Amino acid sequence: MAFPGDKFALDAEFSLPMDRVTAIFGPSGSGKTTLLRCIAGLQRARGELFFGDACWQQGRRSLPCHRRPIAYVFQEASLFPHLSVAGNLRYAQRRAAPQAPVLEEVVDLLDLAALMSHRPDQLSGGERQRVAIARALLIGPELLLMDEPLSGLDDRRKAEILPYLETLCRASNIPILYVSHSVDEVCRLADTLLMLENGNVSHYGPMEELLMQQVIARPGSADVSAVLRARVNRIDEQWQLAELAFNGGALWVQHNDEALGSEQRLRIRAQDVSISLSAHGDSSILNVLPCSITAISDEAVGAMQVLTLQLGSERLLARLTRRSIDHLGLTVGMSVFAQIKSVAIIR
Repeated sequence: MAFPGDKFALDAEFSLPMDRVTAIFGPSGSGKTTLLRCIAGLQRARGELFFGDACWQQGRRSLPCHRRPIAYVFQEASLFPHLSVAGNLRYAQRRAAPQAPVLEEVVDLLDLAALMSHRPDQLSGGERQRVAIARALLIGPELLLMDEPLSGLDDRRKAEILPYLETLCRASNIPILYVSHSVDEVCRLADTLLMLENGNVSHYGPMEELLMQQVIARPGSADVSAVLRARVNRIDEQWQLAELAFNGGALWVQHNDEALGSEQRLRIRAQDVSISLSAHGDSSILNVLPCSITAISDEAVGAMQVLTLQLGSERLLARLTRRSIDHLGLTVGMSVFAQIKSVAIIR
């Protein structure tokens, strides 16, 4: 797609999976919202757009926005101020497609039962966004577009709504395009990643793979990390810990009422992984995992290097000083132990 005669040109050719969450990621001004608006039919550009077998745009032909089976969640909730939460949701029901979920299911999914009689001005920012997402789901869309739905919230409200977004992304069978410039949101929610820079697609592929390639986070930043997919294997009631097993080992974390057998997504920052040559038994660190070094790469910051560690089929990153690497004699192919504090694991 491109905009002739404009100062900004969007040149994006790609195909996206129909069964998962795709994050459209990039800095401000990279074209994320413009791309989403083109997909929604709110903005025109040269090019072709197909959704499954349906043609939404080709040549001069463009399917109007109201005929595209989408729902759009904006940065602002944009609820009807004169209607209660229940009234806002029932308004969406009147436009619902045959495959739309029932009201009770959506209210339960987003925990809105206690808010149904409230007006929008009585809600927090996070609560308003949960209502906006519920309203979008009740239309029964075949595609859900979310344009930085957390950007207007403070850290407390983001922490409040992120678990609901995670539940939605895991439970929904609707493909979701999620625009963000937050590495944390991408790691927690996305399966696939489309990266934009200056209107061009710079990278596209599985989120974990691009994260390991260190193309998402700025080199040297705290966002350089890896994501593991694990399952609750054991719960230690005495110490209030849960053992999360993955193909390559297991990690102990604080038990937060996760159900036995439930799937978990774990983000581990490179700066929170240390290396030892032996499995120490006299340390406070519970998570000591045998692994091998598969790569050592330089960072822009001269004192640091990043190790890629293989644990079964999974990989981690560890950021160490050059001095530490030299002191331990670390080289590619060497067997070592990765040490990770339980409190440093992000869920």
